[in-house]
Amino acid sequence: MPTSGHSYKITGGRPIEGEITCYGAKNFATKAMVAACLGDSPTILSNIPPIGDVDITIGLLESVGVKVERLNPKTLRIDPTTMATHKVTTPDSRSNRIPILMLPVLLHRFGKAEIPRLDGCDIGKRAVDIHEAAVEAFGGEIEVDREHLAATTKKKLKGTQFHLNYPSVGATETCLFLSVMARGTSVITNAAIEPEIVALITMLRGMGAVIFMSPNREIRIEGVEKLHGTTMECLGDRIEAASWASLACATNGSITVHGIQLETLNNYLAYYRQVGGGFDWVGPQSIRFFRAGPLKPIMLETDVYPGFSTDWQQPFAVLLTQAQGTSVIHETVYDSRLGYTAALNRMGANIQLSTECIGQACRFQHKGHAHSALIMGATPLTAVADPLEVPDLRGGLAYVIAAALATGTTTLTHIERIERGYGDISKRLEGMSFDIQKM
Repeated sequence: MPTSGHSYKITGGRPIEGEITCYGAKNFATKAMVAACLGDSPTILSNIPPIGDVDITIGLLESVGVKVERLNPKTLRIDPTTMATHKVTTPDSRSNRIPILMLPVLLHRFGKAEIPRLDGCDIGKRAVDIHEAAVEAFGGEIEVDREHLAATTKKKLKGTQFHLNYPSVGATETCLFLSVMARGTSVITNAAIEPEIVALITMLRGMGAVIFMSPNREIRIEGVEKLHGTTMECLGDRIEAASWASLACATNGSITVHGIQLETLNNYLAYYRQVGGGFDWVGPQSIRFFRAGPLKPIMLETDVYPGFSTDWQQPFAVLLTQAQGTSVIHETVYDSRLGYTAALNRMGANIQLSTECIGQACRFQHKGHAHSALIMGATPLTAVADPLEVPDLRGGLAYVIAAALATGTTTLTHIERIERGYGDISKRLEGMSFDIQKM
């Protein structure tokens, strides 16, 4: 996504109070937009978040001829019947990981597909080889050069059994899209089961897919000849909700979050209680977050759902800088996701990284990745004179929380990396006691 040139100026040091409505889940909305292209008639998606990643995905779909119409700011009508080419050409398609999901769509439609090589946030290796292996397992052939990833199939994709070495969300989505219109039965084992995956399966069922889920991470799909359009509402963003919860507790404030399905936060709420956070249900999809007492150190390990989400840990790390004692974060999902802590140390935090597994051994053991963090608290945070460059989406939100907590004024640059997932938070936080300006 191109650099906007804007920055955030945040003056912190006081409790943050107010209320906010969560956007629809970024990690579902963009995938649902691609899923809509599997149908032979239009799909209407509501509660779509007005964020950068959605704009990028619209450009991606339009680059192959799909017609995308905004019925209102949060509702899209996606008509795949106008799809005209197997080549994704939009320059912005390198800015996130969505293009890989177009491979199954284009293979089903044209028998061939071509997408740009992928970039995305620099948070560690996110190999696409498992996606390539899935395409080949379903009967496709892969060709890769420096600029493009291409796939072809000489006949209709065929059902298969595919085991994921790791329950990757993206790879599970690729397998689902490959299988729903493949010939015969497909079985995906060790699949991801995040709420966004379950919502995507619900949507595909609404389009005519036949999908069965088992308790042991196994998904069975009976391929069908065609899918049709549907109507689907995007679930609330559990990652965003947890970010505002961490903000409330870290600053000793009180924030009411609306538009969130409470069950999607279950495991987060357990750790939030453990560290000293409090919450009250104030409505069917509303919850108030606050600090319930002295903050205590904890041992935290990220994992795939239903574990503690890797996207929750960055805002939570800022919260842990205010706990009295030594906390541990063991990141087991991405190998390089703790780099944002260097900026927190510049602000006064005391965080040490380790290449060792502090906790149970994970797949990064003895591979030299700094994937564990010791957070010694409590430490007051102070704004630094130099602007801080936002490193990535979730690390950027951690910087926002740290700036709200710190005394003084902090300037954040490259804020488009935040806004592609959270929107313009300077406008969204106007209803809170949050001194944030977009410059």
